Amino acid sequence: MRRAVLFCVALAAFVLACGCGSVTAETPATPPVVRVWPPFDSVQARTDRGLVVTAQGGTLSQVLVTQGGEPVPGRLDPSRTTWRTDWTLKPASEYTVTATAVREGVPAAVTMGRVRTRPLPRTFRVAATTPLPGETVGIGMPIILDFDRAVPDRAAVERALEVTAARPVEGAWRWVGDTRVVYRPRAYWAPRQTVTVTAHLAGLRAGGLYGGADTTFSFTVGRHQISTVDTKTHQMVVTRDGEPVQRMPISAGMATTREYTTTSGVHLTMEKGNPVRMISPGREEGEPGYYDLMIDHAVRISDSGEYVHAKDNVWAQGRENVSHGCVNAGPGRAAWFYENSLRGDPVVITGTDRPLAWDNGWGFWQLSWEKWRQGSALVRVPER
Repeated sequence: MRRAVLFCVALAAFVLACGCGSVTAETPATPPVVRVWPPFDSVQARTDRGLVVTAQGGTLSQVLVTQGGEPVPGRLDPSRTTWRTDWTLKPASEYTVTATAVREGVPAAVTMGRVRTRPLPRTFRVAATTPLPGETVGIGMPIILDFDRAVPDRAAVERALEVTAARPVEGAWRWVGDTRVVYRPRAYWAPRQTVTVTAHLAGLRAGGLYGGADTTFSFTVGRHQISTVDTKTHQMVVTRDGEPVQRMPISAGMATTREYTTTSGVHLTMEKGNPVRMISPGREEGEPGYYDLMIDHAVRISDSGEYVHAKDNVWAQGRENVSHGCVNAGPGRAAWFYENSLRGDPVVITGTDRPLAWDNGWGFWQLSWEKWRQGSALVRVPER
C-alpha cells in the first residue's frame, strides 16, 4: 500500500508538471496606439495649442493633416513618437487627420478622424503690408506689417512671423508702435531673388486677442542699385551692380536753418510722383519762406519732406546748395532717376551736420545691427 501511494503521488506530480508545460504560451503582441489632441469629433477645439499626434508602443510612420484640402505643415520629434503642427490652428475650421503607427512584428495602426476649432471673438489681423505682394524692390527694402489694432503680446506675434528668402539672410523684427513691426536684414538683400513673408496669426493667442487669419505674400528684390550724394561737391552718382550708370550735378539744402538742411545718412526711396505738390510746412501764404509748387519727377526719401526731384536751376547744380532741403537735379537727369528707381533703393547722403533720424521715413539703416535688434520683443541686447 505504501508503495502504491508513493507511486500515485509521484505520478500525480509528473502529470502536473507536464500539464503546466504544455499550456504555457506568449501573450499576443498588441499593435501601437495613436492618440490625437484635440480629440476626434471635437467641435470647439482650442486654436492656440495646435494639433498633436502621438504614438504609444510604436513610432509614427506617416501623419497627414489637411484643412480646406491643403496640407497643414508639422514635424516629428527625434523619437518619431510625437508630431505637432508648426503653427496654431485656424478658428472655425475643420481639420482632417490620418496617422499611421508601426512596430516590428505587429500590424500597423491607422487612425482617421476630424477636428473642428471654435470661432473666436476679439481678433486682430494684418491690415497692410510693405512691400506690396508681387512688388519688385530695392536692396534696402524693409518689411513693414501694420495690424488693425494694438498688439498686447508682441513676443507671441513675433514668433509667428516667418521670412524666407531664396538666399537666406540674418534679420530681425523691430516694433515701432503698438500696431507696426518692421523687419530689416543685417545687410542689404542680395539682388534678384524672391522673399516670402508669412504671418501665422490664425488662432494665435496674443494677450486678450486672437489672430483672425494668416497673411502671406512674396516680393522680388531687383538689381543692386545705390545712389550716393555728396552735398559738398554737389554731385550724385548712381551705381548699379557695382558699376556707375549715372552721374549728375545736384543742389542740396541751403542750410541756413535746420529745416533747410538736407539730412545725411542712409535714406531709402519710399514713393514717387510726377508731379508732386510741395507746400512750405508751418507757413501761411504771404509769410516769408512760403511756397506752393508743383514739382516734376519727385522721389521721396524721408518723411521730413526730402525728395530727389527735377529743378531747372541748372546754374546752381554742381556749384551751390540752394534748395529748401531736397536734392534737385536737371530735368532730364531727374526724369532718368525717377524712371530707374525702385522703392527701397538706398540713397546715401553725406556732407551735412544734420543726421537722418532712424525713424524719419525708412531711415532704419541708420541704426547699427545691435541697436536695431534691441527693438525686438524676443531679443534683448544690453546697451553699450
